Amino acid sequence: MSIITLTSDFGNLDYRVAAVKGKILTLNPEVNIIDITHDIQAFNLIQTSYIVRNAYKYFPKGTIHILSVDSFYNRSRKNILYKADGSYFLAADNGLLSLIFFDIKPEAIYEITLNSRFDDIVNFTSTDVFVPVAVHLANGGLPEVIGRKIHSAKQLLFPKPVFNESEKMIIGEVTYIDNFGNIISNISKDFFESSGKGNEGFTIKFRNLTLSKVFSSHTEVVSDWARETEFHGQSAAIFNDSQLLELTIYKGSKKNGAKSLFGLNVGENIYVEFM
Repeated sequence: MSIITLTSDFGNLDYRVAAVKGKILTLNPEVNIIDITHDIQAFNLIQTSYIVRNAYKYFPKGTIHILSVDSFYNRSRKNILYKADGSYFLAADNGLLSLIFFDIKPEAIYEITLNSRFDDIVNFTSTDVFVPVAVHLANGGLPEVIGRKIHSAKQLLFPKPVFNESEKMIIGEVTYIDNFGNIISNISKDFFESSGKGNEGFTIKFRNLTLSKVFSSHTEVVSDWARETEFHGQSAAIFNDSQLLELTIYKGSKKNGAKSLFGLNVGENIYVEFM
């Protein structure tokens, strides 16, 4: 059974998500539809890229991913199909796919021409453009039928940390805040370790707070499981599942997690000083 996933900034209150699913099932009632999320902040490509990049790898090769974020239709902007890492990704040519695959070269890129005739009317990109293409692929169709191969798509630069050698300091920034209020930075474990090679210690600084240890998981914060409840609310830094430096509150939530207690927002700096 073919799989089509949906990611959008539509929310779940309005009709849009239901309309997309209804159109898919009208064209092929056998397709397996999976929601990744519909709670993306409106037009937030960085947030979308983090979620999709970390989710798509768990789906079987050949899965078709519809990315309906900043996807309102305009004839002056292309809609594209990426074939990358063994799967298909449909999005507006707004730079989103370059953020998801900043370190992976796509196998092929197609400009979708399925609805490009002068008299074609597109009222809703997801139902009128993305869904017919996704179902075509789910039915075993070739991408060349729905578009023409192109060499490149719009590129956006993902924020990267920098290392100031003279001050022995990494300057990174907050790129994502998850549902538990955890603060995810753009500082990878590899970059952290290569920058700090030969140094005896480090201090992680943000706002007016500091941490001097990085754990390998949330549960590693607990040093004595017989007294686990005493660690609730403890602040810590970890390398998360994506091997990115994360600031966390053990068993925190959206209301009392790192976001609310540390007061950090997306785009703010996080510093690592080596000594």
